[in-house]
Amino acid sequence: MSQNKPDPDGHRGLVVNTASVAAFEGQVGQAAYSASKGGIVGMTLPIARDLAPLGIRVVTIAPGLFSTPLLAGLPERVRNFLGQQVPFPSRLGHPAEYAHLVQALAENPMINGEVVRLDGALRMQP
Repeated sequence: MSQNKPDPDGHRGLVVNTASVAAFEGQVGQAAYSASKGGIVGMTLPIARDLAPLGIRVVTIAPGLFSTPLLAGLPERVRNFLGQQVPFPSRLGHPAEYAHLVQALAENPMINGEVVRLDGALRMQP
């Protein structure tokens, strides 16, 4: 990416990492998972600073409950229950909504070194 031709403002690219809301609200039995996602959150700003001289931005998305292949394997009643835990919209997130955020981050050159929650105001219970 550092070899990309810069645009007129010097931008050469964007790194988008994925963490989880578990980085902030790890649940019982999720210590390792929460710690791994917290590591992604913790490295976002330092790596953004390291890559800034090269014109490369770094952001992290911390999604909440999304419709993924993992959740697709659960019974529908369980998926519905999980979706109802999200304040608004009260449903699982759609992959297209994640992609839409990636596009918005890519299009806004001032977003750098940030972690963006994509969770419908969900806060995980213990």
